[in-house]
Amino acid sequence: MSRLKRTLADFFQQADLVLLGLCCAATLFGIALIISATQYLEEVRMIIRYAGVQAAGMLLGICAYIFLSVVDLDGLMKKWKWIVLFNIVLIGLLLTPLGIGKESTGNQAWLKIPGIPFQIGPAEVVKITFTLLLAKQLEWLREEKRDLKSFRSAFLVAGHALALIGWYVVVSGDMGNALTFFFIFLCMAFVAGFALRWFLLLFAGAGAAISAVLLLDLVPKSMTYMVRRFQVLFDHSLDPAGIGWQQNRSLLAIGSGGVFGQGYLNGTQTQSAYPTSLPARRTDLIFAVCGEELGLIGCIAVIVLLACIIFRVLLVAKNSQTPFQCYACVGVAAMLIYQTVVNIGMCLFVMPTIGVTLPFFSYGGSSIVTLYMAMGVVSNIKKRSLAMRRPTRTLL
Repeated sequence: MSRLKRTLADFFQQADLVLLGLCCAATLFGIALIISATQYLEEVRMIIRYAGVQAAGMLLGICAYIFLSVVDLDGLMKKWKWIVLFNIVLIGLLLTPLGIGKESTGNQAWLKIPGIPFQIGPAEVVKITFTLLLAKQLEWLREEKRDLKSFRSAFLVAGHALALIGWYVVVSGDMGNALTFFFIFLCMAFVAGFALRWFLLLFAGAGAAISAVLLLDLVPKSMTYMVRRFQVLFDHSLDPAGIGWQQNRSLLAIGSGGVFGQGYLNGTQTQSAYPTSLPARRTDLIFAVCGEELGLIGCIAVIVLLACIIFRVLLVAKNSQTPFQCYACVGVAAMLIYQTVVNIGMCLFVMPTIGVTLPFFSYGGSSIVTLYMAMGVVSNIKKRSLAMRRPTRTLL
């Protein structure tokens, strides 16, 4: 009991309580939007269920935040081989009977474990472990005096990232989270100081490969829908009742909200039970719910909250004392930036619909818990950075 008290005292003295407060504010705002987005169900039991799962995820997330704020992160990273194995196995579980979602979403990216009230997305957890492993690898290359601009260094890091991304895509078919991994890798490699020529070569190679596949009509039938999701961005009339349906309804909802919105619990589409109304309103298109009911003011509030969280993470990266700490924080910030920009872009019809949720706002128990876990890692780094900067006391 005394050990628990010391741990909590240590947490409240040195952990990043500002970051935790911002995360809680965003989550509570999201729960309010989820309540409104599920009001049309007209079943109090279902409304309470969705809001309850999100609230439970928040409470579990806060516990995870506290735990990861005080855990020995350096000691944990010494077990990096086990973490690599964990990533491979967790993603591989999608191939077992626990994996679900193929029929309804086109990809199999979720696990349904008996006894747990919400589905678990392996990608949500692996984003954190992948970021930590990549940060450790980049720090190791610096400590070994490797030239980060060399082909060997670029090959080692890119090979690690692309191998995990490839494994995830083959198993799940989920391009949205795969691109999140890729963006995390790009940001961390850039901050670490990799040569610009390797980024240019990577993009040129990817562009050439995509162009060849499209020109030679080699797109697999299973991926045709993804190509059309990009095509519809440049021609909104291409398939308004099919591929472009979600984004057309989202854009209409946001536009109808104006500056101040139609009022909480009063959105025309948000509160409609008709099948032609706003789809995925509690998950991918939660930002459209905010735009319709709370207007431009509500949307700005969402963006400001997320921007403050990202800024706080980057501030910890700036004040970090080791390369590993800096790279890990940059990876977490990259994850938040990518998901925020892509999700809001989806709702505004300037980004393809690829199933990326809005951090802290979209419904999802496992998503909320893992977001708080990622923030706990940042809090841990802030705490250890302060400890390393504190002058050592000497005995006189």
